[in-house]
Parts: sequence; structure tokens; C-alpha cells
Amino acid sequence: MNAYVDAVESPAGPLAFAVDDVGALIRLHFAESDHGAVMEEGLEFEGYAVATDEARTARVREELSEYAAGCRTTFDVPLALTGSEWQKAVWRELTRIPFGETRSYGEIADRLGKPGAARAVGRANATNVLPLVVPCHRVISADGTLGGFNGGLHLKTRLLEHERRVLSQAG
Repeated sequence: MNAYVDAVESPAGPLAFAVDDVGALIRLHFAESDHGAVMEEGLEFEGYAVATDEARTARVREELSEYAAGCRTTFDVPLALTGSEWQKAVWRELTRIPFGETRSYGEIADRLGKPGAARAVGRANATNVLPLVVPCHRVISADGTLGGFNGGLHLKTRLLEHERRVLSQAG
């Protein structure tokens, strides 16, 4: 298995990412996250041979850069989702949350036909390795507070503020 790594700037600081041989996104990692592990080390631990190839990473780099510039509100890059069927269902539902909007963990559970499974949605969010593109930053607690974010609440805040700013400038 090969992983091709690259990096771009994002509203939450430097963002490293990796794609597979066909250009599907397999990882995103905020450099300023609360987790110290380097993305490449994690990929190697999982058995990937890590390399660079700007041609393979170009599409993802372009879409992430457009998001950062406020020119893109949805992503079209292919995603390589790896996880349980429940995790994949949650992550697919997250991609349906519109840019600049939020949903509660309970709302996501309800949309998946699993009322009462808010904590299970939270656990799936915590294992999302494609933050931003699979926008777990748009999921909040039922009381409207931000709740958790794998990279840290400071990054979640920056991403939500970026999306609100883009929408206010467009409107």
C-alpha cells in the first residue's frame, strides 16, 4: 500500500494529507492538533509506504486550498473510508452537513435511524481520520456548545469561524 503525502495551509493552520495510488484521500492531519503523532509515522505503522507525488496529490491540494480561500464549500475528492459500517454511515452523514451549519450528535443519530445513539456518533467522530473534508467540526453538543474535536477545540473554533466568515461575505 502506498501513501502520497503533501501539505497545504488551512484556516486552522498547516494541514498534512495523504492519498492512495488512485488519488483517494486517506488521511488529514492538522499540524497544530492536540495530538503529537506525525501523520507519516502513523501511516508507516499501518503498513503504508510513504512517498511524495505532486501529480497524485494535486486534486486534493487544490480543493483544500480553495476551501481555505473561501472559494469551495463542498469537496469532490474521492474518499477512502476505512472503519466499521456504523463509522462509515456516520462519516457519510457528516458530509451532508452544509457548509457553515452545525448539527448535534443526537441529530446525526436520528438521521441515521438510531435515536439515542448520540454517544456512538461521538465515538465515530473521534475516529474520523479525514477531518475538514468529513466535517466533524460541524457537529456540536445538544446544548449548542462545541463539544469535542479530535484536533482540539481551538481548531474546531477556527474552522467554524472561517465558514461563517465566508458565508457572511458571500451574502
